[in-house]
Amino acid sequence: MDPMLTSDQLTQFGAASLPGLLGIVILQAGLDEVHAELPVRPVVMAPNGYLHAGSIVSLADTCAGYGCIANLPAGASGFTTIELKSNHLGTARDGVIECRAKPVHLGRTTQVWDAVVTHRETGKTLALFRCTQMLLYPK
Repeated sequence: MDPMLTSDQLTQFGAASLPGLLGIVILQAGLDEVHAELPVRPVVMAPNGYLHAGSIVSLADTCAGYGCIANLPAGASGFTTIELKSNHLGTARDGVIECRAKPVHLGRTTQVWDAVVTHRETGKTLALFRCTQMLLYPK
């Protein structure tokens, strides 16, 4: 994949997979930050009527992953997530949640990304997220 895809191209890239199924829209994509949104609606909710934690993790992991793609070093063919951690601090029942992911480490064999998920309408931080990706190279 071309590392310099636009935000619209990245949204389309995920349209037929989980990001598209959930409704994730990439708002901004660059080498130093990926910003995306997810409308809160029934399909992303848990049965208890609150935002499903997996929806938050999927939004954050998508942002970190697309940032990783944009920062693949020469010769790398892709990546796979090898670790992720999330601290959930709040939830939402409506509106839009947003995520901003930024690189912490851009190495030759791994990348580490931090992401913050917030509720757009209240500005409340819903989750803090850290993702480590292993970079893949052709054999």
